Amino acid sequence: MPTIEAIPVNVLTGFLGSGKTSLLNRLLRAPAFSNCAVLINEFGEVGIDHHLIDRVEGDLVLLRSGCICCSIRGDLAKAMRDLHSRRERGEIPAYGRLVIETTGLADPTPVLATVMYDSVLQHHYRPGNVLTTVDLLHGSGQLAKHAECRKQAALADRLVLTKCDLASPAQAQALRAQLAEINPGAEIVDAGAPDSVLDADLLLGQDVFDITSKTGEVARWLRAAGRRQYHPVHGPGTDVNRHGDICAFVLELPGDLDWTAFSLWLSLLLHRHGDKVLRLKGLLNVSGVAEPVVLHGVQNLIYPPSHLPAWPDGLRTSRLVFIVQGLVRESVERSLVDFQAILGTPRRHPAAGPAGSV
Repeated sequence: MPTIEAIPVNVLTGFLGSGKTSLLNRLLRAPAFSNCAVLINEFGEVGIDHHLIDRVEGDLVLLRSGCICCSIRGDLAKAMRDLHSRRERGEIPAYGRLVIETTGLADPTPVLATVMYDSVLQHHYRPGNVLTTVDLLHGSGQLAKHAECRKQAALADRLVLTKCDLASPAQAQALRAQLAEINPGAEIVDAGAPDSVLDADLLLGQDVFDITSKTGEVARWLRAAGRRQYHPVHGPGTDVNRHGDICAFVLELPGDLDWTAFSLWLSLLLHRHGDKVLRLKGLLNVSGVAEPVVLHGVQNLIYPPSHLPAWPDGLRTSRLVFIVQGLVRESVERSLVDFQAILGTPRRHPAAGPAGSV
């Protein structure tokens, strides 16, 4: 489990030519994030603005803003451990945030898995959020043709529209609609013109997995899900929000949730279909726990559950937001209903009670 001092990690992804590098350069200029470290694949690919560079030492570049850039030549976990060791020895500034830029065809999931489950790194780092850039000029076609592009969009916590100054309002509206179908809970942000001011705090500072900003985050994706038709476990509903092979849906569970049954069900679901569950976001009404329990998952990775101080919308009901690829909603629903029925009435989880114990 990460410590309270753990360094947040932002993953910056996006399809080929979608503007990751330009966005990164603009974010690094923000004074509030002058203490970032950045891991990139190759300096030649990323193209850090030459006027930002102050000193070069091997694979490391120290920018005039104070940020540290280092290339990944091989294993990501080793690069992160080496960077942290240099930080601890005082060889580089004590950065307070790490940004990892992936390649244009990469799946961000292995990066998140490295942060969460590496036996050394999990004591020093914690997930921040996933930023995905989408090209307004070509994004619509890329989403239609490339599974990698759709998956990057589905895994995002923030979707950043790039090349806004080159696209028409009609293009922007159409792309926003596509992205809302793929990932209804993600916030969509316009990057604006290259010389415009970015809300760097929204993109980098408001960590999805940080309890200090989680209430607003959960409230936003619940509102997004609420604009679609809920499909209650014990009620009617036929709406499916589908984009190609990716489907977004919501399951609503009435009454208290049996934590034992739910945990077993989720473990079995992800063991069998984890590669198809691109994102899972849940607000759970667990038996014996007064506060809402927040659940986040990316494929077969489940982040440690946390508590909110109160229900964001006043509705004490468990809701699970799924973004899946090649998985049928009815099968997911039926299996959950069966587990709840087989294991009987809700029971208090032995660890339930204090915040963070569920």
